[in-house]
Amino acid sequence: MIPLQAPLGVIKSLYLVFEYMDHDLRTLTRFVQLAEPQVRHYMRQLFSGLKYCHDHHVLHRDLTGSHLLVDNSGVLKIAYFESASFFDLVHEQPLNNHMASYRYRAPELILGATEYGVGVDLWSVGCILAELFSKKRPIHNGRTQVS
Repeated sequence: MIPLQAPLGVIKSLYLVFEYMDHDLRTLTRFVQLAEPQVRHYMRQLFSGLKYCHDHHVLHRDLTGSHLLVDNSGVLKIAYFESASFFDLVHEQPLNNHMASYRYRAPELILGATEYGVGVDLWSVGCILAELFSKKRPIHNGRTQVS
């Protein structure tokens, strides 16, 4: 995750300042074909960050290559937590099935499930992995969830 550097307050506004990251993974891979060791390097970091989130009961729910930021030294950080949700395995509560990036949605979300867990993030990771190797967008080719 990207640490908050400094919150800045201005009248009726709040600005959050984060460390600078050079690229997002989606844009980077448009111009560079990653070799298998590089893919493993990024995936290891992604799984590590995701494990941290899940260990702290946070589902990201919107993982895409565009939401994974990379600096020039090869450090990957998970960003864009606006669709994230807390989950509790002991006291399960229904979750909404809204995720912004339909191409990376797990089948249970497409079918409208309100009870789900870390599998929705793992599905997205699988889509990202496939995209890194194939240089093609994931399974869903339509412009909407329905198509």
